[in-house]
Amino acid sequence: MEFLLRKLFLVSVLAAVTTCYHLDTYDFRNLIKRRMQKNSVNFETQQSSIPQPVLVENWPQSKHEFGQITSVSIDPVGNPVIFHRGERVWDANTRDYDIIQQGPIASKTVIVLNSKTGDIEFGWGDNMFYMPHGLTVDVHGNYWMTDVILHQVFKFKPSDDSPVITLGKRFQPGSSYDQFCKPTAVAVATTGEFFVADGYCNQRILKFNAAGHLLRTIPQPPEFLSLQVPHGITLLEHLDLICVADRENMRVVCPKAGLRSSLGEGQPASTIQEPDLGRVFDVAAYGDLVYAVNGPTSVFPVRGFTIDPRDETIIGHWGHFTNPHSVAVAGNGSALYVTEIGPNVIWKFLLL
Repeated sequence: MEFLLRKLFLVSVLAAVTTCYHLDTYDFRNLIKRRMQKNSVNFETQQSSIPQPVLVENWPQSKHEFGQITSVSIDPVGNPVIFHRGERVWDANTRDYDIIQQGPIASKTVIVLNSKTGDIEFGWGDNMFYMPHGLTVDVHGNYWMTDVILHQVFKFKPSDDSPVITLGKRFQPGSSYDQFCKPTAVAVATTGEFFVADGYCNQRILKFNAAGHLLRTIPQPPEFLSLQVPHGITLLEHLDLICVADRENMRVVCPKAGLRSSLGEGQPASTIQEPDLGRVFDVAAYGDLVYAVNGPTSVFPVRGFTIDPRDETIIGHWGHFTNPHSVAVAGNGSALYVTEIGPNVIWKFLLL
């Protein structure tokens, strides 16, 4: 489509040039031909340079029994880490009160998998969480997690059983600056600043410094940005963007993150909203690109998308899923992982 639009634009421009400079028909056709050949080469070169997800067959090599896998991230050595709900299920019939009465999930909710075989390396998180949702492992190996029944956000250092940061009030949803209401995801910058998608109720993104002190709320004046279930977030630090899976608005929006300077805050967000995008459940960044997955609807195919936020376009489609919930890309760009809820599975893709 993009190539055809370029062609139509070029034809109209060259027609105008012909009128102004009285090119004969032969010169005009040859000029179009030379220009279109050049554009075609450039377009094909651009497409071939985009990393394409290719499914790894028979991974994991062993069958695992997980609960609802709500999130996946990558640890510093490249192993995928999943956050799952064990025997607990969250659906339209779930009541918070009933879950609280059941107590925390007894099984290990955090599982580290071997990136080559998919075998379980180790697990933890038993008797700690009530309803897991978001998981991010930062470049230092710290675990950042959200629980939508606790209404809290946690930071754990590697191998620690007690959080070093706890934000939000236990079992108390709210919209004040020290409360969350079903927070969904965390994105962490190399500077230590982090962002929380405060997701199902408050429809906002909160930015904190490394110590957990609130710096900013997104959106805030003069930003004109209405979010409807910000379900996943990812950072493109070199572009100073925080990209949001704006689920019920069926789009990806990328406001300025303000990591370099506050001057860009409040500018219009980059917005990717195309007819086939559907309800976007999660996003993951690599380089200048964003990889996204949508969820089931009655209309759109359930699959993955490659997005370029710089020109606000979808530049690729990949995968075929049933109910994806999370996506993550390895820091070196070697692999991409997608997890699903019902079936509760994890898929590995190579980025080629």
